[in-house]
Amino acid sequence: MIRVLIVDDQAMVREGFSVLLGAMPGIEVAGEAEDGGTAVEKVRELRPDVVLMDIRMPGMNGLEATREIVAADTGAKVLVLTTFDLDEYVYKALRAGASGFLLKDATAGQLAEGVRVVASGEALLAPTVTRRLLSEFSRLGASRPVASTSIAELTDRENEVLVLVAQGMSNGEIAAHLVVAESTVKTHVGRVLTKLGLRDRTQAAVFAYEARLVRPGG
Repeated sequence: MIRVLIVDDQAMVREGFSVLLGAMPGIEVAGEAEDGGTAVEKVRELRPDVVLMDIRMPGMNGLEATREIVAADTGAKVLVLTTFDLDEYVYKALRAGASGFLLKDATAGQLAEGVRVVASGEALLAPTVTRRLLSEFSRLGASRPVASTSIAELTDRENEVLVLVAQGMSNGEIAAHLVVAESTVKTHVGRVLTKLGLRDRTQAAVFAYEARLVRPGG
């Protein structure tokens, strides 16, 4: 059973997501929070597997709450929910340690699948905006210095896999593109994360854009 904490400053939104997720098999709504500060407290108290996190909230916003939740290392994964598909705070939330994001207009099925994907240890970026989001922030210069020694540790194939991850491809799509087994891709992704000291493929995608391994629109 996947336990979920829903965080949003609007009661109707929290109730709506609670009803949707509560009706899904294998998912249990552990609690709700109306702001970031309360969310941090409830994560410590309830130990949810996944936190559905709104960003724009009074008091402690979702970005700050995400950073604190990830730093607390409780095992909770943060899935950011936003109304905007190009929101600077989404990028910052990914940098803060969120495992991905979905738009608030996602269907009940997409929401439930997103929760399951993040709970399983994978990362999720809304597929319709993955390339556009990361490319936009890369274009705007949202970058940081990346140690060339880290990149140098990757083999040519691992570097190729990293770029394809950054382009929004799933393991299955990468396997088809490279004409290799999906299990081989999973192995490469795992090695990339280990060598670069990254937690999941979302962080890997952000790393690739910040390192300019993928160019805007590329």
